[in-house]
Amino acid sequence: MDKKPQMIRKEEQVAQLQTWIQESSAVVLADYRGLTVAEDTALRAELRKNNVGYKVAKNTMIKRAANNLEITDLDAYLEGPTVMAYSDDPIAVCKVLAKFAETHKAMEIKAGLVDGKFVSQEDINALAKMPSREVLLGRFLGSIQSSLSAFVRAVDAIKTKKENGEELCAAPAEEAAAE
Repeated sequence: MDKKPQMIRKEEQVAQLQTWIQESSAVVLADYRGLTVAEDTALRAELRKNNVGYKVAKNTMIKRAANNLEITDLDAYLEGPTVMAYSDDPIAVCKVLAKFAETHKAMEIKAGLVDGKFVSQEDINALAKMPSREVLLGRFLGSIQSSLSAFVRAVDAIKTKKENGEELCAAPAEEAAAE
């Protein structure tokens, strides 16, 4: 028995959603009811700029895709109009959506997944306040660089003292005897 073309399209949509859920570091669900076309276009542009995918999908399709991956935590949040944003950078997707939701009350973040684990709206807002991956890497490299610089200065000071014939460190007993 041949499948109807609409069933084939639905199965393809579920498979695509499932791939995005499975391969993305973060997936965020939001209610977009009440956004104007201009606001939605602005949101999509900002998401694209941050390499975040965006898909309006039927709740049953998202639920089926998640359930195929044995993820049921999102089921309770799949009511009303739902948009799914997904990305390899969990901070980016959370930042863009949280910032947009702050200025556009029509958008409401529902819940999501980070590395396959359920996260609440509060968790998403907390992630949105974290520095980006690039900033964190920059800070980490900066701290390594400053530690290395301090080490190099200490080694150089030891080398200079040795070259000048100075003692590196007076022993405590010698200091007491000198007094």
